[in-house]
Amino acid sequence: MMRYYFDIRDSTGLYPDEEGLEFPTQREAEVEAAETLAGLARDLASLEEREDVAVEVRTDSGSLFQAAFIFSSNRTTQ
Repeated sequence: MMRYYFDIRDSTGLYPDEEGLEFPTQREAEVEAAETLAGLARDLASLEEREDVAVEVRTDSGSLFQAAFIFSSNRTTQ
C-alpha cells in the first residue's frame, strides 16, 4: 500500500497533510481527493467571499496530481 498526502491550497497558502492515508491504488486516492474537494467546496459555497481551493496529492516520491475547484461568476452581488 502507498501512503498519499492530501495538501490543501487556497489563496492564503498551502496546508500540508502531515499524516496521509494509505490506499492500494492511485485511483482510490483520486476518489478521496475528489470527495475532500467536494466537502471543501460545500463549506465555501455559503461564504460571501468565495475562493478557489485545490487538493494537491503527493507521495513520499513527490507530487502526483491536483484536483481544483474554481469559483467563477459573471453576476454582480446584490
